[in-house]
Amino acid sequence: MAFEIGIYSFGELTPDPVTGEVRTPQTRLREFIEQSEVADQAGLDVFALGEHHRADFAVSAVPVVLAAMATRTKNIKLSSAVTVLSSEDPVRVHQQFSTLDLISDGRAEIIAGRGSFTESFPLFGYDLDLYSELFAEKLDLLLAIREQNPITWSGRLRAPLFDADISPRPLQDKLPLWVAVGGTTASAVRAGTLGLPLALAILGGAVNRYAPLVQLYRDSARRAGHDVSALPVSINSPGFVAPTSKAARELSYNYFNRGMLENFHQRGKGFHTPRPAYEAQATLGGGLFVGSPQEIIDKILYQHELFGHQRLLIQLGYGGVPQKDMLKAIELLGTEVAPVVRREIAAREAAQSNAKVTR
Repeated sequence: MAFEIGIYSFGELTPDPVTGEVRTPQTRLREFIEQSEVADQAGLDVFALGEHHRADFAVSAVPVVLAAMATRTKNIKLSSAVTVLSSEDPVRVHQQFSTLDLISDGRAEIIAGRGSFTESFPLFGYDLDLYSELFAEKLDLLLAIREQNPITWSGRLRAPLFDADISPRPLQDKLPLWVAVGGTTASAVRAGTLGLPLALAILGGAVNRYAPLVQLYRDSARRAGHDVSALPVSINSPGFVAPTSKAARELSYNYFNRGMLENFHQRGKGFHTPRPAYEAQATLGGGLFVGSPQEIIDKILYQHELFGHQRLLIQLGYGGVPQKDMLKAIELLGTEVAPVVRREIAAREAAQSNAKVTR
């Protein structure tokens, strides 16, 4: 597949660090629809939204928002980031994203994960002590639904299905399904063993320490008999792009820091990010994609050498960067970054392919 670049958001409702204003959920959702239009026109490949169930986030019904985007876009893929499958019903997940697929003419995707935010478990009546078991069983059911209809299935934690008709079916032969991994080896092994694409979240730290995890994923897939070359890897990281390095950092830092303080407190208080640490993470070997278009290009190509991945999704403007700056960033990413990256990676892959032929 050609290298893909996209953006994602969790829909956080963060107080503006300058004005103190908090956007309403209605405003935030309308902003996303406008962002998806600009991203589509700029040539980006994916727009993804994360699911949360708290008052400081605007998006709890991801397929509904993506369906609204589908009516205003033509080419961009529309995905969750992530669907918290452990506290969802796989039947409804498949129905909702199949409906999105029909509305969007075959552009729906699912990124499924266990969820780092846990408010959905008590909300929908699930036991957090079964955090991992719920995900494993529900992923099994979702995969079974993708493969056949009607379906007969039984598990331990959900009522069985007997010759059940799961409709509608998607326009695509199968809904693309990625497994989200936050750095745990067991999750990477599971994705590889099942032969599912890997969506790896890198939220900070030195990126080279994640290379063994990607290799473990591919080794697990190979041992399970899957064609590793057919299994894409996505790197998902926060970031922001502006015409200059200074502008990118100045625009985004206060919003990012406020977002980490205000919206990342599900397991206690939020996290303060000192400015020097933010700057360090924006360097070539750090986990944040913050900088000028050329810096973002250089960083993508550097990471491609580490991971050999096929997709990058940037959590653009985390903390609620103002809409006018977001739209400019989306345009830069689509018109100045993406074409160069696609061209350079295609040239690399062609050279590698030619080298193999001449051996």
